[in-house]
Amino acid sequence: MRAVTSAAESIVPHLKKGNLVVLESTSPPRTTADLVRPILERSGLVAGRDFHLAYSPERVLPGQILRELIENARVIGGITPESAQAGRDLYAIFVKGQIIQTDATTAEMVKLMENTYRDVNIAIANEFARLAERFGVDVWEAISIASLHPRVKILAPGPGVGGHCISVDPWFFVESAPDITPLIYNARTVNDSQPHYVVELVRKALTRLEGKRIAALGLAYKPDVDDLRESPAAEVVYLLQNEGAKVKTFEPFKPAGLPNMDCVPSLDAALKDAEAIVLLVKHTEFANLSPRDVAGKTNARTVVDTVGAWKEDEWRAAGFQVRRLGVGK
Repeated sequence: MRAVTSAAESIVPHLKKGNLVVLESTSPPRTTADLVRPILERSGLVAGRDFHLAYSPERVLPGQILRELIENARVIGGITPESAQAGRDLYAIFVKGQIIQTDATTAEMVKLMENTYRDVNIAIANEFARLAERFGVDVWEAISIASLHPRVKILAPGPGVGGHCISVDPWFFVESAPDITPLIYNARTVNDSQPHYVVELVRKALTRLEGKRIAALGLAYKPDVDDLRESPAAEVVYLLQNEGAKVKTFEPFKPAGLPNMDCVPSLDAALKDAEAIVLLVKHTEFANLSPRDVAGKTNARTVVDTVGAWKEDEWRAAGFQVRRLGVGK
């Protein structure tokens, strides 16, 4: 919490009666009350009496920040009801979505709950994929059938969980209360280990990894964005390199890629001289690839689909051997 502490300390010399201080950084529950409040009260002013103090987590997607900043519902948690109202008055200037008022600790927990919920549900999808491979089932078919149940909506498995929120926020709960968060901890463990599972999938498809030339498609943490933070796709690439594979990566939304990778500026450059193609991110551009067009650009005839984007029969008809995450048939 060093950044939050530093920011709060920087405000102390300038704090005046009647001011409103709002924390937006995703934080463990009770950060506003137990960390920020005591720092600000070094000014001699009392939170909730002399100045207002509130917490309001940001809830925006990369690439859509300004639109979601305005349109999304916001939660404002105050040290006192009056602080929550002051926060609401501020955000109402530009927020068109619903503004919900509560206390600061509830608001902190809400943000963590949203992302932890997603993380746990992705973890069960990833475990379903592993089970399907063991039992000889196509997990994508099984998920589509199970999700016909009116109270079931299973998320998609993949190479892991990334980004600056979902892969990070659950750890705030685990760190704050390790004795009562075994489910959250184990979900994080499953998702953090998924890149290793994908590497083993690639190994099975190629028999060995040492010296193999691989075209890795996608580095972003989710489809159709340029955000590479905490990306499981990038982790897969690093792991493949550590195993001795020669990997060329192509990320259409950020061609410069990441350090210590062979990042190429085009799909053709990635496919050239490749022995295998590994799809790591379900970018629309990749999902819509024609297998026959791809076959004309490379001698590679092995593809590994880790995100369920490609129709196996079409790629086989184009001459490819296909390995798909979560398919044991």
